[in-house]
Amino acid sequence: MHSPIRVGLIVPSSNVTMETEIPAMLRARESVAPERFTFHSARMRMQQVTAEELKKMDADAERATAELADARVDVMGYACLVAIMSQGHGYHRASEERLVAVAARESGSDLPVVSSAGALVEALGHLGARKVAVLTPYMKPLTATVCGYIEHEGIEVVDSLSREEPDNLKVGELDQDELIRLAGEVDTSEADALVISACVQMPSLRALAEVQRYSPIPVVSAASATVWKILRELGLEPVVPDAGALLGQPVAAPQEAIG
Repeated sequence: MHSPIRVGLIVPSSNVTMETEIPAMLRARESVAPERFTFHSARMRMQQVTAEELKKMDADAERATAELADARVDVMGYACLVAIMSQGHGYHRASEERLVAVAARESGSDLPVVSSAGALVEALGHLGARKVAVLTPYMKPLTATVCGYIEHEGIEVVDSLSREEPDNLKVGELDQDELIRLAGEVDTSEADALVISACVQMPSLRALAEVQRYSPIPVVSAASATVWKILRELGLEPVVPDAGALLGQPVAAPQEAIG
């Protein structure tokens, strides 16, 4: 048997969802594919989802990357979407390039580093989505920042809803039943895809699968996009059961769609 693939997770200190949903998706993949995974984390201090704390946390990403390189992981995922998007348009490219260089210096080999921000915009492009609707847990100014970042990548945001929870620990406790309800309130009539959670901390895996069952357009999350990109970087088929259309879950036929 081949050795398990080591997945490094660069985690905001108050994030409790990244280390549950990303492993849950890759564990689900193990039921349909031969590869096996282990998970290894390094944390960066962040409690409140404010521009100031996000900038300070992002500056700590190099240390976290170096620590994970010591574990000789096979791929790293930096999954705090808004920390990247709040630093300026296109910043995921500079961030990934910087962290790849740190990983190579510390490990002596090339290690891919995936950001949830870069993964999301790349995944939407892969799906051919030119117009999207977006759900976030953020305060409205940060949601506007996220939407502006997505639009700068050539994808129009036709509608968005903000849950307006600034405490990142409380974001991790938000109710997925409410997220399912909000998915029915956001206007997707002109959208090519629904981003059900533009935040890796807002729990969404169960909601993602449930909404995709009746949605005729792809439903994605920051977490599902991160897993998709991790699998692509590893050269593996990006398929995970019940994790949205990006990872192979069928979209609903138009006649089956609700609303």
